[in-house]
Amino acid sequence: MSMQDEPDVEETEPGAVDYDALEDLLGDAVVDRETHLNAEAFVVRGDAVTDALSTLKDQGFDHMASLTGQDYDDRYESIYHLRKYDDAQSEVSVIVPTPRDDPSHESATPVYSTANWHEREAYDLVGINYEGHPDLRRILLPQSWTGHPLSKDYDQDKPQIVTLEKHKNPIEEDMEVEATGDDLDTMFLNIGPHHPATHGVLHLKTVLDGEQVADVDPDIGYLHRCQEQMCEKSTYRHQIMPYPDRWDYTPAGILNEWAYARAAEDLADIEVPEYAQVIRTMSAELTRISAHLLAVATFGLDIVGDFAAVFMYAMRDRDIVMDILEDLTGQRMMYNYLRLGGVVWDLPEPREEFFEKVRQFLDAVPEKTDEYHNVLTQNELFQMRTVDTGYYAHEVAKDYGATGPIARASGIDYDLRRDDPYGYYDELDWDVVTREGGDNYARLMVRMREVEESAKIIEQCIDILEDWPEDERDLQANVPRSLKPDAGQEIYRAVEGAKGELGIYMRSDGTDEPARFKIRGPSFVNLSGLHEMSEGELISDLVATIGSLDIVLAEVDR
Repeated sequence: MSMQDEPDVEETEPGAVDYDALEDLLGDAVVDRETHLNAEAFVVRGDAVTDALSTLKDQGFDHMASLTGQDYDDRYESIYHLRKYDDAQSEVSVIVPTPRDDPSHESATPVYSTANWHEREAYDLVGINYEGHPDLRRILLPQSWTGHPLSKDYDQDKPQIVTLEKHKNPIEEDMEVEATGDDLDTMFLNIGPHHPATHGVLHLKTVLDGEQVADVDPDIGYLHRCQEQMCEKSTYRHQIMPYPDRWDYTPAGILNEWAYARAAEDLADIEVPEYAQVIRTMSAELTRISAHLLAVATFGLDIVGDFAAVFMYAMRDRDIVMDILEDLTGQRMMYNYLRLGGVVWDLPEPREEFFEKVRQFLDAVPEKTDEYHNVLTQNELFQMRTVDTGYYAHEVAKDYGATGPIARASGIDYDLRRDDPYGYYDELDWDVVTREGGDNYARLMVRMREVEESAKIIEQCIDILEDWPEDERDLQANVPRSLKPDAGQEIYRAVEGAKGELGIYMRSDGTDEPARFKIRGPSFVNLSGLHEMSEGELISDLVATIGSLDIVLAEVDR
């Protein structure tokens, strides 16, 4: 009996996965099984990857969250981290080992379109080949680069010669011929990498047919800073935490810190005190507001071009949030406020003044959002440029692994704060914001509504903190000075970052440093679907779509 002929696996409660039934469904594709801290993992033959992933997708695992490529002494390995959009606590991993002399196995791209960029990255940095991949070329390094930097046999002393590539219309040979026999009038256009419309060092290789986008290929890697490798050379307890602030410096740093903290705390079995969880939740939502206000400001600047009314209104309000975060953390961008097991210190004194400052900002949020609607969303030019442009269909967005405001604007009701609860979120009253539009306008509206929901969360946290007994304000768990998780443990954990699912995979080897550290950046994944939103649109719409994604290249290139 084929895997597709088997009955569906029955599940009841959130996160309840019958792994034995899944293993039966996968049949002889499975050669072994491992237990990771977040989920069971099936070791699958390299020639059965497509069938195995198709079976799991049919069982509801429609979200390929991430892919981790690894190089061991005796093998290479790909780990596909899967979960469900309608039940984020239901997870499963698929491990595909390959021999060192032939690191090659089937591609996941026929099942998940998001695997395209993930596998290109694993090929580029680790050296794993993915058979059947539609476009297996480097993604972070120049195409002429020799070797794979994360492979154990990489010669880092070998000089590299990067040749200047002449740009060519990538679809020239595939363009249809008009009835007259003349070729379509196409033009190749470089957008970026150094241009404000690209929101960072992003290079778009764009093919235009008149003013319409016929093809667009994001060229990334200009900012690659080896953040994952720096974390692998740093200790869990003290040295890694300052790095996450730099992934998304919008600033959404506390959200980034929490992604690492959640993964490391589960890896080391650390329980965070309830009081510290409330502070984490409050500070995380303050950073979410700060990040969303910057997204609104720059998006308005991209579309309307009115620096004073749109950009400065949002930046004015964001500055108030940054003042509050500076009072709390001592920093305006690179906070380094979270610690494994809690937070570094308590709320600033006098507490009453801090609470009053936060409440004054929260009380003004409704009036401020009304201002944004008056100057931005009710602007006729803005509506013309954003309504029905950059359309991202619901199922297409899922196929490309979209998360955060991008996904929720396409009607995907997915938010890890609710669906995979952490911190204090499940104790508070708030709503997940979704829209059905799937266009540039919907993405902005989701962010603006999320600012209001974040304000609701912060206000409830303030109420709780005000009444918290002074002698029960535990800031940190009792964490050893040197953390050395047991060797061979593996975990993937994620939080709801400002731009979507920010995930961390770690593998321990018994030392005080991770053997493998992989970041699932939401900007990287969301950007991979740009061509789906842009083909057939006007070139001016492409600029609007880039702005609506709210990417930060430090999170794309990591």
